[in-house]
Amino acid sequence: MGTWRGLRVAFILGSLFMILLIIVYWDDVGGFNLYPLQEPKHQSLHSNSHPQTTTRPSHSTPTGRAQTNSSSAAPTTAAPEETRGSAEEQIEEEGKEKQEQRKEETREDERVERSHAAVDDREQEARKQRIMDVCSGMDAVEFPGRTRAFEQIPNRELDHLIVDDTHQIIYCYVPKVACTNWKRVMVVLSQSLISPSSGKPYTDPEAVPPDLVHNSSLHLTFAKFWRHYGSLSRHLMALKLKHYTKFLFVRDPFVRLISAFRNKFGRPNEDFYKQFGSVMLRRYSNVSGSLPETAAEAFAAGIKPTFQQFITYLLDPETERESIFNEHWRQVFVSHGTVYRLCHPCQVKYDFIGRLETLDTDAEHLLKLLEVDDMLRFPLGARNRTAASWERDWFAQIPITMRRELYKLYEPDFELFGYPKPESTLHQ
Repeated sequence: MGTWRGLRVAFILGSLFMILLIIVYWDDVGGFNLYPLQEPKHQSLHSNSHPQTTTRPSHSTPTGRAQTNSSSAAPTTAAPEETRGSAEEQIEEEGKEKQEQRKEETREDERVERSHAAVDDREQEARKQRIMDVCSGMDAVEFPGRTRAFEQIPNRELDHLIVDDTHQIIYCYVPKVACTNWKRVMVVLSQSLISPSSGKPYTDPEAVPPDLVHNSSLHLTFAKFWRHYGSLSRHLMALKLKHYTKFLFVRDPFVRLISAFRNKFGRPNEDFYKQFGSVMLRRYSNVSGSLPETAAEAFAAGIKPTFQQFITYLLDPETERESIFNEHWRQVFVSHGTVYRLCHPCQVKYDFIGRLETLDTDAEHLLKLLEVDDMLRFPLGARNRTAASWERDWFAQIPITMRRELYKLYEPDFELFGYPKPESTLHQ
């Protein structure tokens, strides 16, 4: 019995000894550590913003030495962690400052935009109020047709009022006042022209071929209402005029005339040569014999209308007895007699009056007003290069009496749209 008990004690002691050997062995190779290292206090702070990582102890020391070395190594590892933490806090702080700066810049941009919008709104109110004053007779200028009702305007004189029912817009176009680009905008909005490359309606006004937009079949105008709606046409016009946003763009009348002359008679244009240029040459020039048949032949021979002949043609009473003015030099409003003009601003209460002289800012303002600025941008295109500063040089050879007659012909447009009377042109 004593022997058996001795064997049991020996077996237990041997087992314990083997267990200790195993523990020491695994501790040396790093497979197991009976005394795990304590993490530095700053590590838990750092772990709040980063995934937790495990630091493995030294593999070459026994258990007791590993613990001692770890405590002496702690200050060495703490410094980089604190440095990284400080750097990250600095980066985060800089990020917050930049974000706050961007917010402040955005707020400043919004303030500037609101300020500009307020200025634009005041300018629009001033332009519209001037038209109301002139049309109501408050201005000293008196002219026929001022008090006539819209219903009295013949359908043929409503062909410049383009209607877009989808966006509830009415645009009255005035030739030589960015009308090509505004027609391109209207084509995109109404989706009335298919792009041959995509097979779908154009979405970018600049992509619309400028020579196609003057095709009258592309645009729904008030002049076409009778064909579409018959006896209801005038009633529908009245409804649309009341509820739709109506706009037009205008320009200094004399500068517009110079632009029209340069564009239609400053280079060969077969249609304008045959219909108008040849008439001017026969009536007011010293050309003997028959005129060349084509504009190209006439220009090659140095035969072409002068600006003075063009002005003489406009002032000749015979011109309007033959037919109404061509749209490129027709007045926006009436000049004399009972002949109506382009946009009838005393009969149509426009919501927006744009000017070519401020085209960029006016176009941007208008597209926002129409709530289509997220759909398209006004075409940059080629700007009309006829400058107001050219007026004096172009009129230098025109007798003063003719200049004054011409002003009387276009005086309502000067007055309605707030263009100053060209005193230097009329008195020098």
